[in-house]
Formats: sequence, C-alpha cells, structure tokens
Amino acid sequence: DCERCQCHREDKRTAILYTLLSQNLNHSRGGRSPAHQRCLCHQRRTVCLRTPHVTCQAASNVLVKTISFVKNLPSFQLLPREDQLLLLNSCWVPLFLLGLAQEMVTFEVMETPAPSMLKKILLDGQSKRQEPERTQPTLAAVQRLQCCLNTFWSLDLSPKEYAYLKGAILFNPDVPGLRASMYIKGLQREAQRVLQEVLQPLHPEDQGRFAHILLISSTLKSIPPALITDLFFRPVIGNADIIELIAEMLYEITGRQMAP
Repeated sequence: DCERCQCHREDKRTAILYTLLSQNLNHSRGGRSPAHQRCLCHQRRTVCLRTPHVTCQAASNVLVKTISFVKNLPSFQLLPREDQLLLLNSCWVPLFLLGLAQEMVTFEVMETPAPSMLKKILLDGQSKRQEPERTQPTLAAVQRLQCCLNTFWSLDLSPKEYAYLKGAILFNPDVPGLRASMYIKGLQREAQRVLQEVLQPLHPEDQGRFAHILLISSTLKSIPPALITDLFFRPVIGNADIIELIAEMLYEITGRQMAP
C-alpha cells in the first residue's frame, strides 16, 4: 500500500548516521520489516501541532460546545440512553469538525521530531519498562482534514445552517443497534427539511446548495476518529479513552472541562 512512497526504492539516499542507527536499532529489536521502518517521504512523515497548548485548548472548547449542543436538544433527550451513546459514538467526529469549521479554528503542524534512536540503543535493556510509543498523524491525513475544513469555510454557512446540519448528522437511523431507529429517521428527515427551508431565503439563487452541503458533509465521515484523537486530544488526555470522556461530558457536562 505504499506504491507512491519513495522511501524503499533501491536508489534512495538516506543519511549515513540514520542508516547505521536504524540497523543497530533493528538488530537490537530482533529485526523489523521495511514496512515498519520510519518513512522518509514527504506525505507519510508524521506531524504534530505547532502550538499544541493553544490548539488543544481551542479543540477542547469546541468539543465541550458540541456535547452541550447535543445534550440540549429535547428530541435527543427523549431517546433511550443506549441510543444516545450509539449516536454520539458514531458521529462525534463529524459534529466536532463542524464545530471547528463554525468556530474558524485554524492550526498548523510541523514534522514530528525523529525518535532518538541512539538513546533507544543505549537504553535498550530498559525498553520493556517504557510506555509504548503513541501513534502520530501523517502529513497526508492532516492535509485531508484541512481540505475538509477549507471546503466548509468556502460554503460560508450561517449559524442556523450549521445547527440543522448538525441535527441531520446526529440523527442517523443507520447506526447499528438503535432501539428507536424509526423515530430517529423521522428526526433526521425533519432536520433536513428545516435546513432546506432555511436555505431558500438565504440563497434563493443557489438551488443546488442543499444537495451540495449534504454531499460535502458526507466527506466528514471519512476522517478517522484516531486522527482527531491523536492530533487534538492525545496531548491532553494521554492514554484515556476519548469515548468514555465524551460519555462523561454528556451526562456530567458541568463536572469538568479538558484543559492542556
């Protein structure tokens, strides 16, 4: 799955020190396949936030607002608790991304510093006592995320458009295991209907705006939760389960707020 990756071509030229340390590190670990070596190509390099304190605080605020929005919907409160959790577990990432877009949260990333392989070699005997390395987002994945946000900013949605679009995404009757799927299907249709009614006076000349918004919003589902968690929340919550934290926020919204 790395056909475009230039890292493992025969004519690649890597730094001598990097090569030597990589060989030593691989030997100390009993050898690793080329697929597990650090990729040097531009798109597959791992990245992290350039200003994690500022960005993680903004992301935490957006997540709190997102959960508050969901919790304050009367129709959501009428659902069985099991359905509430299933819906939120399924759609928290698209809702969060809509929140980022609505709040105009921008961020920059930089390449993740390469792990100190020399240190790992010297401390190889202690490696078993060390915590496992956390996964890091790739540059390509972050660029796809930023592309989604840029697309929504180009739509210039109004607060009402954002609100009803969030409702249409939240009430997804196709989530497996729902007890009140028919009721949820009706809520989704109602949110879509009101969204279309809101669009008509705001954009009378753009007849295809409703379908375009729904199409663009469907791309948000392609953003994996692991990317959002690792990029925005892992520096704050560590190894904690983001889903468990969201559930706590849903039912104890005034209890605490994440802060870096």
